[in-house]
Amino acid sequence: MKKFVVSFFLLLLFISSVDAQKQFKALLVTTTRGWHHESLHYGVVALNKMAQRNNFELVLQQDPKIITDKYLADFQVVIFLCTTGDIFDSAQQKVFERYIQSGKGYVGVHSASDTEYDWEWYNKLVGRMFHIHPAIQTASLQVLNDSFPGMKSFTNHQLWTDEWYEFGPEKVSGLNYLLAVDEKSYNPIADWGAKKGRGMGTLHPISWYHDFDGGRSFYTALGHVPAVFEEESFLHHLYGGIYWAATGKK
Repeated sequence: MKKFVVSFFLLLLFISSVDAQKQFKALLVTTTRGWHHESLHYGVVALNKMAQRNNFELVLQQDPKIITDKYLADFQVVIFLCTTGDIFDSAQQKVFERYIQSGKGYVGVHSASDTEYDWEWYNKLVGRMFHIHPAIQTASLQVLNDSFPGMKSFTNHQLWTDEWYEFGPEKVSGLNYLLAVDEKSYNPIADWGAKKGRGMGTLHPISWYHDFDGGRSFYTALGHVPAVFEEESFLHHLYGGIYWAATGKK
C-alpha cells in the first residue's frame, strides 16, 4: 500500500512537472455583444487541439468580469476569437492596456476588428477596423511576407473561400502586412444601404502584425467559414501569429 501511495504521489509530481513545462499560457476571449459567428465553436475546438499539439495552455474565458491585473499576469497572450461589440467596461479596458504595455501579446481573429470601435487604444492595437464585406466568395490570396511564422503554409494565388472584410484606414503606423486578397479575383462591391463598399484597391490586406505600446499584436481576417478551422494552412497561419505574439520569436 505504501508503494502504491508513493507511486501515485510521484505520478502527480510528474504530471505537475509536465504542466509546468508548457511553452506559454493563452487566454481565449470569445465574448460577443453583436453578431455571433457560427465558426466560433469550430474555432474553440480547433484552438484546443492546437494547444495540445503545440504544448501551450489555453484557457477559455467568456466572462470579462474577471479581467483584472492579477488574473492576466499569468498569460503571455490574449486571443480575441470572433468577438463583436463592446465587451470590456472602462476599468477592464485599462487593465488590458496595462497588460499589453507590460510586454505581452494580442491576437485578433476575424471579427476582432468588429469589436470596441469606441475604444481608440484598441483600434490602434488591432491596426485597422472592419468597415463592410460583400457576399462570401472564392478569391485569390497574395502572400506579402512568407518569412513570418506560419506563412509558408500559404502559396501565392492560392484560392480561398471566406468573408472578405474591407477595412477602414490605418489607425497606427508601422503595420507589417502578411497576406492580402486580390480584388480582381472576386466582386468586392457591397451595399448595406447607408454603408457601402467598393474594395480597397491594389493593396487589400487581410493579415498583419506590429509592435504596439510595449507589446505585440497579430491580426487575421480569415475565419468566417467554419470549415476554415479544419484547413491546415489556416491553422499554421494562426498558430504562427499566436506563437509570435506570445513569445516575440520569429
